[in-house]
Amino acid sequence: MYISKISLVNYRNFANSYFKFNEGINTVIGENGSGKTNIFRAIRLLLEDASLQFAYKLTEGDFNRTLDKGRWKGHWIIISIEFDELNDEEAIQSLFIHGTGIAEADYVEKATYNLFFRPKADIRQKLSELAEGDKVGLQSILDDINILDNYETFFTGKSTADFNDPDVYKELVGDFENVVFPSAIDASKFGSKIPHQLSVAKEVSFTFIQALRDVVSDFHNNRTNPLLTLLKNKSGEIKDSDYQPISDLVKDLNESIEGLPDVQTIRKDIKTTIQDAVGLTYSPSSLSIKSSVPDEAEKLLQSLKLFIGEPGEEYEGGIHELSLGGANLIFLTLKLLEFKYRKSKDTFANFLIIEEPEAHIHNHIQKTLFDKLDYGDTQIIYSTHSTQISEVSNVENINILAKKLNYAEVYQPSTGLGAENINQVQRYLDAVRTNLLFAKGVILVEGDAEEILIPIVVKKVLGVSLDELGISLINIRSTGFENVAQLFHNERIKRKCAILTDLDDAICDTTINDIDDSERLIKYKRKVEASKQKGLERKAKLDAFEAGNDWVKTFYADYTFEVDFLAEGNEDEILAIIDKVYTDPPTRKLAKENIESDEIAIYGKRVLTMAKQEGKGWFAIMLGKHISYKTEIPAYILDAILFAKETYSSNIVADIIQYRMNKHFEDDDTLDFTSCKKELLKYRKGANKLEDLIFDFDRVLPNDQILTLIDKLK
Repeated sequence: MYISKISLVNYRNFANSYFKFNEGINTVIGENGSGKTNIFRAIRLLLEDASLQFAYKLTEGDFNRTLDKGRWKGHWIIISIEFDELNDEEAIQSLFIHGTGIAEADYVEKATYNLFFRPKADIRQKLSELAEGDKVGLQSILDDINILDNYETFFTGKSTADFNDPDVYKELVGDFENVVFPSAIDASKFGSKIPHQLSVAKEVSFTFIQALRDVVSDFHNNRTNPLLTLLKNKSGEIKDSDYQPISDLVKDLNESIEGLPDVQTIRKDIKTTIQDAVGLTYSPSSLSIKSSVPDEAEKLLQSLKLFIGEPGEEYEGGIHELSLGGANLIFLTLKLLEFKYRKSKDTFANFLIIEEPEAHIHNHIQKTLFDKLDYGDTQIIYSTHSTQISEVSNVENINILAKKLNYAEVYQPSTGLGAENINQVQRYLDAVRTNLLFAKGVILVEGDAEEILIPIVVKKVLGVSLDELGISLINIRSTGFENVAQLFHNERIKRKCAILTDLDDAICDTTINDIDDSERLIKYKRKVEASKQKGLERKAKLDAFEAGNDWVKTFYADYTFEVDFLAEGNEDEILAIIDKVYTDPPTRKLAKENIESDEIAIYGKRVLTMAKQEGKGWFAIMLGKHISYKTEIPAYILDAILFAKETYSSNIVADIIQYRMNKHFEDDDTLDFTSCKKELLKYRKGANKLEDLIFDFDRVLPNDQILTLIDKLK
């Protein structure tokens, strides 16, 4: 038995989302604030016995923020868990047939368990009696609703409805826009009430390991100390007769301490001193000094401490002396042992939920932990920021959280893909490429030159990094972009993916003439022509691949990255490294003349020759040292960057503009940016639009590429 689906409606930062899970190990990844903790809290409300009380204490703060400012009133919070592959044991079947099962065969194989946080019956009755379209009457009822008096938590099972379907929500809860509310609820579709004594939480083994924040403090707290929890669990299995000899020893020890001569002398002196001070009338009738070493089993267990030696060290110290990583690893280990003790009991299913286990743990340990932690009879769900953990995650078992304004979206990257396609994706998701699962936008490139130089150019020219923009640049190291780009789709990951590649158009006339008597020239022309044909074939293939998919778009260098970079007007950057590429003075002179030529056949061939000689990656590293704010970003690269990141806030745009003003002013302090700064300040405050900035900047910085950026963004 395992969780196959969780649906969340109006709960915290989930307006309408669902997660899909498989047997074994599952991973939930997402940025800070995207809802990883909230999905776990939702699961705990239904499956963790200790959290059941909190299910009855939901507040208006638990409603999704798209329903803020009172708009939550009348709406429902829905948390639904679907189980799959229930076995035919009588105990399981009796629970789910009477409670949460969907009977479709001789025995139940699927089951649902739902939490509804909804208006009480009197409010629902009033809403159902409203005439269709009576918005005034609706508002009057909603105005009188308060969370404490008018809402209730209700558990159901045996439902068949898809709670993520907006039409289903209207049928169950009501249509607020048209003021149509149901007078009764179809229990066969939405589930029947589950008596409290049939709670699923009481019948499963569920362990939640929270994010590792300050485990040293947890070890000092008797309530959260995992060692003490383990000892308490085991203490129930120890016979009283086993404790009795220890208890007798403790009593003898206390009596021995109390009987020490110094202790008795101090007791006597205290008694004499107080009598001298206040007299016999007001003195205590008796006074003793007693040893308080506990002889009760639970208190004795509290005195036990864990001592650990770091790997490769002989010294054994307390938890507080360990490194953060060491302490976290021990804490995690004890929690896992707690889970193993718990799951050994007679339960229907075992669930282990681990929140961000990677904190302060070495990369190799993260990967090993994830790889080893596979209990065959347990469903495990991780949340993580770690590319190391996501690297070893199965793409079919990943849910990706994307943070939006006041809500989060959930993506399953393997939805709709066949086994062969999933295998292609899995091969590419190594520790570097898994960055694309965390990004707000992705740019795929084919080689080292683009991977090295594009981030440098963006930072130097725009003053912001790709990381600041939330864009991951991934080097595919081939032109097989489809293997990764297929992840970005309306059914899978709804994020923009820009593909950067070369059209490889001919930089010279490739016609073979009678006068071409040089075999070397003929071979060169044929090579250029062959590259051109491959470029056209690649474009046709990518055009077909991206057709109908708004999430993927290809951007082409007309020729190659190096040639287009030079053609954009970046002669100075190339000229700056000629002396490092060539040592022979005549060759240096010829190379400089070639680069300064107006003919692409000449300068294109030269820059490609330089890149080939040095190696494209090393050539890019050399070039990167000479990139400045004056470097021109090739148009196709700028278009790809703007596509990959869907929205650019006014503050980001303003920061870019401010950066370029500052750089220009450093070079020429006679430039007058007074008017530009005023308009820019208005833009930051939302008092004017982006296009309002063009006139002032064009006057001070004519032909600056910031104007191109503004024009593309507006």
